[in-house]
Amino acid sequence: MTTMGIDPRELPDDDLMRELRQLHLTRTDTLLHGSDDALATHTLRTNELEGEYLRRNPERDVDPGRLREGARQR
Repeated sequence: MTTMGIDPRELPDDDLMRELRQLHLTRTDTLLHGSDDALATHTLRTNELEGEYLRRNPERDVDPGRLREGARQR
C-alpha cells in the first residue's frame, strides 16, 4: 500500500498531521517544478495520508461555508 515512508496506518495522530501539513506545504512547488515521477509520488503519498486521516476521522467537523449551500450564500 505505501509508496514511501512509514505506512500511514502506523503513524500516531500527531505524526500523521505533521506529514499532511508538510505535503500540503510542498504541493505547489512539486506541481510547478517537480518531475512527472516526483508529482506522481507526491500525489500517491498525499492520497495515502489523507485516506488514513479520513478513516480515523469519519465524523470530522465540516465548515458549513465549505459546502455548496454555504458557497451560494457568499
